[in-house]
Amino acid sequence: MLKSTFLTALGASTFVAGMAGAAELGDVDTPIRLALNDWTGHQVSTYVAGEMLKAAGYQVEYVGATNQDVWAAMAAGEIHANVEIWSTSQTEEVAEYMASGSTTDLGDLELYAQEGLVYPAHVADLCPGLPNWEALRDCAGVFATAETGDQGRLLGYPEVWSSPGADRVEGLGLPFATTPAADEAALTDALREAVESNSPILATFWQPHWAMMEYDLKFVQLPAAEPACFTDPSWGPNPNAVNDCGFESARVMKAGWGQLAEKWPAAFEILFTYTLHIEDQQPMMGSIDVEGRPVEEVVKEWMSMNDFVWQPVVDDATS
Repeated sequence: MLKSTFLTALGASTFVAGMAGAAELGDVDTPIRLALNDWTGHQVSTYVAGEMLKAAGYQVEYVGATNQDVWAAMAAGEIHANVEIWSTSQTEEVAEYMASGSTTDLGDLELYAQEGLVYPAHVADLCPGLPNWEALRDCAGVFATAETGDQGRLLGYPEVWSSPGADRVEGLGLPFATTPAADEAALTDALREAVESNSPILATFWQPHWAMMEYDLKFVQLPAAEPACFTDPSWGPNPNAVNDCGFESARVMKAGWGQLAEKWPAAFEILFTYTLHIEDQQPMMGSIDVEGRPVEEVVKEWMSMNDFVWQPVVDDATS
């Protein structure tokens, strides 16, 4: 069980001042609406941003959204910012929203992010040759279920995340079928059950996430991702397919409504400057998912212990 030491105060490097000079608060009577996606890390990032905006004097509302609908909502001004956006799970229309000016880039969140195929450490005993991806060719049957027959099962991201995983095993020619997890909790529950029962599992997963440490998860070593992998079938180990490589490094960014800076100048500066590092986010995620604490409580506790970290960002933007 992870302990409350998750909330140990960490270095003041978490937030980096990116803009100088105070700005007008703008319309403090209208709430700033922040997108809230359905994974714990996103909720942590969003509530930290929301508490900073409240400290500056703004009203904040949290609005449930998915990767599919958040961009249209931001373009329409129904949602005003999304502070954790993974580039690897975005659709082609995102570039159109950005180019039109209906949404605006708010810079990087500065999470060190990695995605890939993972397995608990004990699975290497069941599939000799791991972490090399080619080992999965010979031991796919180890991961088979009643639903997948002779094929191994890859437990994928929830369908609404629009994220890769199935395309990688298909591109590499691995005999696996992908079953989407219902949600983040179902994904982590399946990993926990595999660890407790010493059974095999292969899943699409990411870091930062508390489960990477709690369940001793290892990434499969896939061929390094290069642009040609996604456009040229002749590139890579499978001459007949694209996507025969690892995951691209994700840019974890922030974005907002195109009129954000005009309506709330200081809020724009705060959100543009705001960053959150893995050393801070991942322990808070553990407190929420493992210890069962409410996200609001965990974030407020972190904020109170780290005011020397985030308060200067608010002060720089408003005073």
